[in-house]
Amino acid sequence: MSADTTAPGTTAAPAPRRLSRQLLSYTLIGGSGVALDLVVFLLLHNAAGMDEQFANAISTTLGIANNFVLNARFTFERRDRLVVRFLRFYAVGLTGIALTNLLFLAFTDGLGIDATLIKAGSLPLVLALQFVLNRKWSFA
Repeated sequence: MSADTTAPGTTAAPAPRRLSRQLLSYTLIGGSGVALDLVVFLLLHNAAGMDEQFANAISTTLGIANNFVLNARFTFERRDRLVVRFLRFYAVGLTGIALTNLLFLAFTDGLGIDATLIKAGSLPLVLALQFVLNRKWSFA
């Protein structure tokens, strides 16, 4: 048998299996948020003619709220300090909005590439960045 070498007041690193489960759950939940985000973006930008920056902010905010509720319940199983956790989760979500808006500026405004393609292409990058930030800060 090996002794527990975790210092008092600290937590051990999660087992690889738990980390894999969290990543899978986060990705699946993220998929529901992405679907909501993309549908709302398409409705606001393509159907209603709203500017892509504003449509992105609204659609992403709805996706963030969806993902917070589901991740708090299922992925990270944390139901304490929900207001603080939501504010942190939303702050992390704002990094996704900012990154996507930078990509819009570079590729849509700068190179004339369709905003819908940029939005769809940005999603995997944003998801990976936000998983790391949310795991280490929002739900730590």
